[in-house]
Amino acid sequence: MALTNFAALTSEQKTVWSRDFWHAARNASFINQFAGSGSNAMVQRITDLTKSEKGARAVLTLLADLSGDGVVGDYTLEGNEEALSSSDITVRIDQMRNANRLAGRLADQKSIVNFREASKDSLAYWMADRMDQLAFLTLSGLAYTKKNNGGLRTVAAAGQNLSNLEFSADVTAPTSARTLIANADGTVGTGNLATTGILGYKNIVNLKAYAKDHYMRGVRGKGGDEGFHMFVTPQGMAQLKLDADFLANVRNAGNRGPVNSLFSGSSSVMVDGVMVHEFRHVYDTSGEAADGKFGADGTVNGQRALFCGAQALAMADIGDADWVEDTYDYGNQHGISIGKILGFRKPKYTSMVTGDSQDFGVITLDTAI
Repeated sequence: MALTNFAALTSEQKTVWSRDFWHAARNASFINQFAGSGSNAMVQRITDLTKSEKGARAVLTLLADLSGDGVVGDYTLEGNEEALSSSDITVRIDQMRNANRLAGRLADQKSIVNFREASKDSLAYWMADRMDQLAFLTLSGLAYTKKNNGGLRTVAAAGQNLSNLEFSADVTAPTSARTLIANADGTVGTGNLATTGILGYKNIVNLKAYAKDHYMRGVRGKGGDEGFHMFVTPQGMAQLKLDADFLANVRNAGNRGPVNSLFSGSSSVMVDGVMVHEFRHVYDTSGEAADGKFGADGTVNGQRALFCGAQALAMADIGDADWVEDTYDYGNQHGISIGKILGFRKPKYTSMVTGDSQDFGVITLDTAI
């Protein structure tokens, strides 16, 4: 007996809906604003696959700067060439899926909501939001068993947890030269965070200098200048905007009138060539256990601000989303599912400064809130 699809979509129509969905998810995704296909993007999107024993994986190649001094004058260069130092970062991929199912034709008749349109919007938001959560957990070096506020995710059956994703095993803690804390005097350093280590203008200026001293490459813009992106929580942004040094600089250097960030309520501000963005999925400790926060005794509430340059995150983006419609109960119930193959990984390289493996394009800065 044949089942009747409620819209009888052709293959081409399904393709359009799949692409429309993925465009909607991409547009809704915050992290996607910083993605690009080249090495000059903060999030490098990889679409090519390399065959491996387990099927397929995406590969990103990092090239280190030349460290030798070459030859001078008429000394022989042949035989003294310097090899390019490179490392491949493999990004394992997996599929994320979700679906909506209508109760039945009668329920659909009673509702003024268009099921397909509502489902597309809800699934697009779900996908974009989970992408953002995964991206910021990866950059912060936190396991997918955690929520972005530090709380633990509910453990469901196997295959229904973000921690079951193939690439979840590749999440690594911040490396030694890429993890810092904010100090009350405006410097950045290592050690245990104190309650006085609130984010301020001087911290960002000193952090930028630290990044350049440690050869972290920024995103090159017009004129060849390198810029950086920094991500903070809404509370972290509020503290920065209340910082006396920040206020003084905005008053003196900002445009007069309503476009000034003091009055416009902007969620992004520029500090010494660093674009600071406010985003709700930046990790904070509000959901952590009483003794699982920052500080020597684990009781300091705070955020993990992310200071990012070029190639801070690798994102595998494989194909369009898969849109599938089905019917159940002799066509009385309608269902829509969405699937997308993707992956995230934080690149590492051998640092010229420390001589060991370090995160390539991101520094974490723990600050008190």
